[in-house]
Amino acid sequence: MVSVVIVAAGQGRRMGAGMNKVYLPLCGRTVIETTLAPFCNSDKIDEIIVVTDDVEKCKSVVCGIPKVKAIVLGGATRQQSVRNGLSAASGEFVAIHDGARALITENEIEKVIDAGKKYGAATLGVRCKDTIKRIDSDGFIEKTENRDFLYQVQTPQVFKRLEIIKMHEMAHSDFTDDCSVLESFGKRIKMVEGSYENIKITTPEDIEVAEKILEKRHMV
Repeated sequence: MVSVVIVAAGQGRRMGAGMNKVYLPLCGRTVIETTLAPFCNSDKIDEIIVVTDDVEKCKSVVCGIPKVKAIVLGGATRQQSVRNGLSAASGEFVAIHDGARALITENEIEKVIDAGKKYGAATLGVRCKDTIKRIDSDGFIEKTENRDFLYQVQTPQVFKRLEIIKMHEMAHSDFTDDCSVLESFGKRIKMVEGSYENIKITTPEDIEVAEKILEKRHMV
């Protein structure tokens, strides 16, 4: 059994919309509805937990969407929000996904779930396109990193549910993604090739990009 935790409790201040960005319109429906669709369509997903900053608002939007088992209140940090979502999940494996990554596809979801089951933990990611420089504390370049081994991490990130819960309980620092929690305890995580289209909608410009990508997909 596979659970999905959709983390959608952020305030989205960079969007400047005065509301949680997951409720913004995107090609005829909200961002959160667009995000949920491929998870609902996948036979590999059994249940979905949505973590939000406003339970009643979220219920009014996602009410009736198949596989949504629970809507839970988020915490003060992303890590706390994930913990709240994990507490409502029941699958052997759990896929944790950013609510604002509305362009995820069913194929990408299933690829990373298969890898998570095979290796115990897996994440989507894409190779860095740009040259990456490491700098010192004074802002001077120290070295050029080898791009062959550098990835931009995306979501979903897939784990054994009981293991990621245990790691979160043991973690004493705040982490910006869930792979970092396992990494801090020396755990290995498989990188699965994702898509550059799997963007996190953060700014008004991202909405425009996402709409163009969705329109292109519907034309094919």
